[in-house]
Amino acid sequence: MSISLATNHKDIQRCFPVMAQLRPHLKETEFVERVKRQQEAGYHLAFLAEKIIVKAVAGYRFSESLSWGRFMYVDDLVTAEDSRSQGHGQKLFRWLIGQARGHKCDQLHLDSGVQRFGAHRFYLASRMDIIAHHFAMKL
Repeated sequence: MSISLATNHKDIQRCFPVMAQLRPHLKETEFVERVKRQQEAGYHLAFLAEKIIVKAVAGYRFSESLSWGRFMYVDDLVTAEDSRSQGHGQKLFRWLIGQARGHKCDQLHLDSGVQRFGAHRFYLASRMDIIAHHFAMKL
């Protein structure tokens, strides 16, 4: 297993089938362009592959705020449905923590949909705390 950053068209495209399991509204024909546009604003797309098969992906960015100090925000974290409970998500999560520490972050943050009970168990078992409710408004 290896973890790499998807920086070229081919690697970004390889991440789509797994990312689409978390973000089913995404269109494959627009995925690479959207990721590249976000990368210009600081987004990183990491993937864990076993041989050539992508098993898990994570999208994240670094930022700083008055409330959290320097932090990593994980936008997307998903393991392929047929590869769950095999340690891929945990390995990628530990890698993210290492990246956050390496970039001198004080905290790591993510949001998780209220319906994602399996993800919540994973985050709580990984020693994350529920610290807030996230509110949103479509405009």
